[in-house]
Amino acid sequence: MATMEECRGALDKLSDNLSGSDHDGVRSVDGFDRSLSCHITDLDATFTGRLADGRITVEDTRPGPPRERAQIRLAMTGDDLVAMVNGELNFAKAWASGRVRLEAGFRDLLHLRKLL
Repeated sequence: MATMEECRGALDKLSDNLSGSDHDGVRSVDGFDRSLSCHITDLDATFTGRLADGRITVEDTRPGPPRERAQIRLAMTGDDLVAMVNGELNFAKAWASGRVRLEAGFRDLLHLRKLL
């Protein structure tokens, strides 16, 4: 089971990957700024922060499920988060199979498609 430190490191690595990408999708979401929560189900902890301009900023970590409704909400196990960031688990397949839950508005989903 992934630790809190490994999950935090995975979110930092994901942020670095997004911000360092030369992919047109990242550049096309300039000005995209949304609140974000990532609930790590097996650790029953939630990272909250912002996804802005292709970069994730973690602002807080709390025990339990998210206390406030973020504009973009993710939920998964810590092992799945680490595996996705390391390229061992495909996000789309994990989402389609229910291993990863993603909730967001339709327009936000269109922006996220460019990033993920």
